[in-house]
Amino acid sequence: MFRKVKVETTLREGLINITDAIQEVVRKSGVEEGICVLYVPHTTAAITLNSCLDPATLQDLTEEMHRLVPTRVDFHHIYDTPADAAGHIKATLVGHSITLIVTQGKIALGGSQSILFFEFDGPRQREVWVRVLRDSDS
Repeated sequence: MFRKVKVETTLREGLINITDAIQEVVRKSGVEEGICVLYVPHTTAAITLNSCLDPATLQDLTEEMHRLVPTRVDFHHIYDTPADAAGHIKATLVGHSITLIVTQGKIALGGSQSILFFEFDGPRQREVWVRVLRDSDS
């Protein structure tokens, strides 16, 4: 099964917890055992797993990415804004896809793990593409 999950970002840079939306896609798929592939089809956004137990974690991740790759005007490729160029680099560092295990009809996540969409050049209308595959052994 293939679905697109809409993600509306409201900040120039930050993290959005999309765990519930992805769990709902998996639930509706009817797949009990398999895998779920998440793909971000944007060059200035990314996807990752991390903790949402303490909201300060999201702030630290966002601020640290900005520290590692600050918005500056001396990038060789500035298509529309310096934030766009920095966003390309940040998205490459974080990554555009993750593969998760589906078991008992749900995504298997660690106790503090959440699925996080990382916006690097917002606000924008974004998508996460979701493919849920049934285990052939099931």
